[in-house]
Amino acid sequence: MTSTVHRTCPLCEAVCGLTLTLDEGGHVTRVVGDGDDPFSKGFICPKGASLGRLDEDPDRLRKPLIRDGELWREAGWDEAFAAVEQGLKGVTERHGRQSVAVYLGNPSAHTMAGALYAGPMIKSLGTRNIFSASTSDQMPKHVASGLMFGHPLAIPVPDLDRTDYLLMLGANPLESNGSLCTAPDFPGRLKALRARGGRLVVVDPRRTRTAVLGDEHVFVRPGTDAYLLFGLVNTTFAEDLVRLSHEVNGLGEVREAAKHFPPDVVARRTGVPAEVIVRLARELAGARRAAVYARMGTCTAEFGTLAQWLVDVLNVLTGNLDRPGGAMFPKSATESGGRRRPYTVGRWRSRVRGLPEANGELPVATLADEIETPGDGQIRMLVTVAGNPVLSAPNGPRLDAAFAGLDFMVCVDPYLNETTRHAHVILPPPRVLQSGHYDFALLGFAVRNYTRYSPPALPLDGRPSEAQILSRLAMIASGLEGDLDEFVIGQTLTKAVDTPGSGVEGRDVAELRAALDGESGAERRLDLMLRLGPYGEWSGEGDLSLRKLLDNPHGLDLGALEPRLPEVLKTASGLIELAPPQLVEDVERLRAGLEREPAEIVLIGRRHLRSNNSWMHNVGPLVGGSNRCTLQINPADVARLGLDGEAVVRSAKGELRVPIEPTDTIMPGVVSLPHGWGHTDSTQSVAAEHAGVNANALTDETAIDVPSGNAVFNGVPVTISATDVIIAH
Repeated sequence: MTSTVHRTCPLCEAVCGLTLTLDEGGHVTRVVGDGDDPFSKGFICPKGASLGRLDEDPDRLRKPLIRDGELWREAGWDEAFAAVEQGLKGVTERHGRQSVAVYLGNPSAHTMAGALYAGPMIKSLGTRNIFSASTSDQMPKHVASGLMFGHPLAIPVPDLDRTDYLLMLGANPLESNGSLCTAPDFPGRLKALRARGGRLVVVDPRRTRTAVLGDEHVFVRPGTDAYLLFGLVNTTFAEDLVRLSHEVNGLGEVREAAKHFPPDVVARRTGVPAEVIVRLARELAGARRAAVYARMGTCTAEFGTLAQWLVDVLNVLTGNLDRPGGAMFPKSATESGGRRRPYTVGRWRSRVRGLPEANGELPVATLADEIETPGDGQIRMLVTVAGNPVLSAPNGPRLDAAFAGLDFMVCVDPYLNETTRHAHVILPPPRVLQSGHYDFALLGFAVRNYTRYSPPALPLDGRPSEAQILSRLAMIASGLEGDLDEFVIGQTLTKAVDTPGSGVEGRDVAELRAALDGESGAERRLDLMLRLGPYGEWSGEGDLSLRKLLDNPHGLDLGALEPRLPEVLKTASGLIELAPPQLVEDVERLRAGLEREPAEIVLIGRRHLRSNNSWMHNVGPLVGGSNRCTLQINPADVARLGLDGEAVVRSAKGELRVPIEPTDTIMPGVVSLPHGWGHTDSTQSVAAEHAGVNANALTDETAIDVPSGNAVFNGVPVTISATDVIIAH
């Protein structure tokens, strides 16, 4: 007897609906797109189609592992948690709470447990040494949005379904499925844009699949996007193309800063002809409805925050912010309406390099410094959740060595991998189908307001959920006993009933608590957030609850994005801060770069449709085809350098030997390696057969985007030589 299960795919940011067929043993026999999902409408990519294989990966850990010397042994859950408690107690008694650090990996953003329980665990540990994949990815966008709009999650997304003109920089959604822009079937939405007469312009050092789909592809030198964007801003002012729709602070300061970046000047730095820069500015300003969107390639660069700031400066100057067809702010079903203090960065700094905190965390680029450098506050213990920084963080080999010297390490992870092999205890979360799923973070970036919940499809069979694992770690760290979920629910309800104007103002907390549905603490907390949210039955604006989502397993369409800037703004002034002082100050660093001689060859990353960072290389159907670890290089550079088959790539930090893939889709002077490979000696059988090389053996942890602390992965200076060439050291 087979059964059918409807779920949201948890493998990337597109939140596609899936329909799975399970046999009577609970094994996935078929995966197709959910045609009844109102958002994804049946779209599916190879990752989603392989969900069953990933879910039942035979190399996935089923029981906790405890390391005794160089050997691993399986343990029961009580023994594993006792080992964690003993290890934490030993480290904190000897060195204090600031000797503990936490690293949250990318997959934790795709789980309910990561969204709901990582915060309480961190708070219980009482440390400021918090690191995550965010500073290897999108932190510049959070900082720019926080400084401009007052909240780091107030990130406008392109209104893809209604725009007439989309300028896209450093993004390849035909491979990534979108990023900080949740849009199932991104390719179909871009095709629809063009079919209705709109225009898509893609700026990228590679002619990606997305660039091929567009109306125009503009090659740009890696790491120079901020110069190009300033050239557009300069033209917008110079040709009187400014069309403000909102009151702003700092218009004069932006105009003054832009004077230093006229098109003919930035053309020399970017490789984009001045006449193209001027034309793009005119097209953007002249379009009826337009949006500028930039992602990974622009974030993970030397001037990432300036680039993200200038994206929204352009959206503001052209009158396209917060209007249909422009760049708009989604309204998530679990969004909290509470006002917070205006955003700031640098509330504390890292011990060794003095790098500023952003969003409550420190740059992962300085994690190795904090582990290796003796002194008060030296990191002696690390907790990782769904992360593999040895492969994903800058100068991964240095981190690999640093982790080996930790006193104690705990990893919540389903695999024994390049990072978790250093752990003393590994706590594996259950399978995907044993876990409930709600995309708290990603639905806040959706190009159409939408919500969907997927309850667990299979029982836990006596093992703890990931929520229970993180909750238990929080209780161990706090030294308290009790139910974490009930504590959070009680606090939230008490605050809500005491808040003037809330939908439950003055009501009885016990009565509200008794009304909550859910089979688990995580579900009850989700129900609470839905009911209090902007569409919820306790908000006075709707009837949304967990029960309604369970009754609508394909998800619910909550409507097109609507203008909502006044309620989104959290700045002290209540206005858009167009020229935050921290960013205007950083413009001087950008100006200094105008005179710098560019490197002869630079390295950039590469996304694959069948990969998501380092954690999908152990599924046979997802490895192969274009999903290979090769060095893409222009044929002119191949001939000039006398390359054949393989090359040695060297940077200031390391060197790699890698197969070359000549292609004219990449501009001369640029080479590309995909991110997340390097599975040498891996215990993951498929990944070991397709090991590839770790691109982050080449990246420099001392090179960061200054305002955000984000690592620099694009525009890394390298040299390329044939494998038979001997380089004197």
